[in-house]
Amino acid sequence: MCQHQPQCPSADASDHDSARMLAFHPEQGWGLLCNGVVIFDDAGELLPDGRSIFVGLVRTGNAA
Repeated sequence: MCQHQPQCPSADASDHDSARMLAFHPEQGWGLLCNGVVIFDDAGELLPDGRSIFVGLVRTGNAA
């Protein structure tokens, strides 16, 4: 249970990625949010129930 005030959004909420970061490991490319969501540098997410979400990266400009 989140102890932050106001409470962090649940993992099922549409804004779940705005929860506070509990652990961050930039050398490994991931972070753990207060609601149990694991976020990755490649824009993917892993929910506490095991579902994965690929958010995707927005690319701008022309490919070489």
